[in-house]
Amino acid sequence: MREQPRAMRRAQTCALAMAALLGASRAEAGGLFFSDRGVRPMGRGGAFVAGADDLGAIYYNPAGILEAGNQVLVDASAMVFHSRYTRVARVRQYDPNTGEPSGQAWDRTFPSVNGSSQIVPIPALAISNSFGIDKAMFALGAYSPYAAGPRYPETVAGQANPGRYMLLNMDGSALITPGVWAAYAPLPWLSVGLGFQMLVGKYKTVTMMTTCLPDRFICAAEQQDFDSTTQLSVGPIFAPGGNAGVILKPSEQWRIGASFQLPFHIDSDATVRVRLPSTAYFDNAWQQGDKLRVKMTFPAILRLGVEARELLPRTRTELAWVYERWSSHDRITVSPQDIYLRDVELFPPQYKVGDVAVPRNFKDTWSLRWGLEHWEKLGDGYQIDLRMGVMYEKSAIPSPYLTTLTLDLDKVIVGLGTSVHLNKTWRVDLLYARVFGFSRKVSTDEARFGMINPVRSTPADYPDYVNAGKYEASAHLLGLGLAVNYM
Repeated sequence: MREQPRAMRRAQTCALAMAALLGASRAEAGGLFFSDRGVRPMGRGGAFVAGADDLGAIYYNPAGILEAGNQVLVDASAMVFHSRYTRVARVRQYDPNTGEPSGQAWDRTFPSVNGSSQIVPIPALAISNSFGIDKAMFALGAYSPYAAGPRYPETVAGQANPGRYMLLNMDGSALITPGVWAAYAPLPWLSVGLGFQMLVGKYKTVTMMTTCLPDRFICAAEQQDFDSTTQLSVGPIFAPGGNAGVILKPSEQWRIGASFQLPFHIDSDATVRVRLPSTAYFDNAWQQGDKLRVKMTFPAILRLGVEARELLPRTRTELAWVYERWSSHDRITVSPQDIYLRDVELFPPQYKVGDVAVPRNFKDTWSLRWGLEHWEKLGDGYQIDLRMGVMYEKSAIPSPYLTTLTLDLDKVIVGLGTSVHLNKTWRVDLLYARVFGFSRKVSTDEARFGMINPVRSTPADYPDYVNAGKYEASAHLLGLGLAVNYM
């Protein structure tokens, strides 16, 4: 076999090492918050800031737990998620003798890839008690985000999945936020609340990386025997945070609410496993060490709402605005802990992998929400509540960085819900909501999510970006909840 140039061998070896790490760089979990949460709140379109008056308030506005009284709340929702990605790639013709581009290029459209999520309950559990303290309430609880968790097949139409370099699945991911909260009413028209939370759990992804260089001397672009499966597990995650809220009641008919959630700063251990490519260049290669350190930030959130009560008989309606500071998620830092690649063909016996900082460049986003509740007495202590709501939310992800892993689109969510009060103690909640994502096209000129070819003396003239194409996503939310007020 003809010996490869030293620089090419070095780049090929480092490509495999960096493939493992840049898999970790995508641990942010796009689509993690594909919808806001809560059976009753989402029946109101997520407009539950000024009107928060049960233990759903631990998430939306902790000042509202004062009106929950001594209560136990249990709810769970299932997200039936569907996405569709149709990749478009820029194909260039290269001179077979020099490897230089000939100047001929065109766009190629691949078969569409359908993604779906496992249907599992997304829970919340909370309990509150005043402990005999007048005008005060305390709560203990935990909730999970409404995460899509998409998974994609390895093959499509008999060929390798064209989106395999972004995501294959998130199986095994589990995040939950436990916390403690307290609320107090220093004045009849003012309630304040404060909470301490902790984001805990694990986040897992499986992605396909490539070890083929853009030089194309030893392989073709996206050649399958140079693909390397990377499995990343971030965690256990322990990220402290907190939230605070206030509710003003200037009159019996009007309520004004505001809350603020602190960002979660994640600084967590991680492990990475790599299935080496099947090409002969890696027949004797192996990975030594699998420990990483991953750092990233989830955003601070500001919520504002105004609710009107009894402007119409037995009816309340709220208009809310939510701002999420996703610009704080500007990069992910990945620090390997003594990871080496050994015995790669025609390369020194070991190569130590260094730190990586990956730009994300997310942007701040906002949503506008409206919700309505109406109730009727049915006699014998029974009451039925009917609710509806709608939310419009902007995406936090610029088109150049949109992928099937971080799949966040502009969206409209329409929620419908009902509650049946069996008596003054027991309430059963039901939810159906539909998430309509607005499809987005990322052109081959604006795409900036690159294949893994990290070690080069100068950047490639024509980088291989793999996230161009059309993105579509939608979801159904089905929820069931139970609230019990006890003495």
